[in-house]
Amino acid sequence: MTRPTLVFIHGTHSSSYLASGLITELTLRGHRAVAPDLPGHGGDAFYPRSYQAPQDLQALASEPSPLTKLTIDDYVERTVDVVRRARRHGPVILAGASQGGVVVSRVGNAIPDLLARVVYTAAYCCVDLPSLNAYLGTPENATSLLPLVTAAIAGDPAALGVARVNWRTADPALIDGIRRCLAGDFTDEAMTRLLNAFQPDEPAGIPLADARGHADTWGRIPRTYIRFTEDRLIPLALQDRFIAEADRLTPDNPTDVRSIAAPHVGPFDRPDLVDILADLLTP
Repeated sequence: MTRPTLVFIHGTHSSSYLASGLITELTLRGHRAVAPDLPGHGGDAFYPRSYQAPQDLQALASEPSPLTKLTIDDYVERTVDVVRRARRHGPVILAGASQGGVVVSRVGNAIPDLLARVVYTAAYCCVDLPSLNAYLGTPENATSLLPLVTAAIAGDPAALGVARVNWRTADPALIDGIRRCLAGDFTDEAMTRLLNAFQPDEPAGIPLADARGHADTWGRIPRTYIRFTEDRLIPLALQDRFIAEADRLTPDNPTDVRSIAAPHVGPFDRPDLVDILADLLTP
């Protein structure tokens, strides 16, 4: 039987780099896996001159970004192309982390017959509400520490057209807040590596885009949700709400639920997560 290919979609302000360890581990176990960069990320990322040292914080708040022109449709188009190319070689499992979940759902609506499974890795999975942003005001999100990250935003996202996070801040309080929200008990060294893996700009329209999974398309695809029980950005209560909403929409296609004791950013090459994805990739 042909082994499936895992296509892993990264989250906001990041790139395929954060999943590189995961892809390596799966490949060394004999699996097929790829993590593409979404448009405007990785090799296409934009780093404002004012973001470099010495930083010009006033300019950082206003320097234009080429990422303003990107939409969720651009993300979907890139992902669909990767899925179609991988599908030539056998089944495809599409996974997404964090904001990558909205891409997974939109691609599931677009090409359900090309996907053997969709996987949400502590990811947003919109069903009852239209967008990622719509879930931020729900009771299940009340304990999210996301404001500790958005405190590092430079400028006004509505005016800039991007959410520009100053990951290179020297403010120890901001760095500690980012750690608490995203990284749990990461060491100082691991935290420094994480901050340097992020890119500053993300199109402001992505969290506002309609990303609901539809019962007659996305809802037909087998679905797994991997809960990160120590996640402080997407609280466990919100992860469970995503699962419950999806199961109400597709009662004949319930979610396969797995759990690991991890903070929001994993890391994604941790053995327990690799084990789960390797199991899903085993025919």
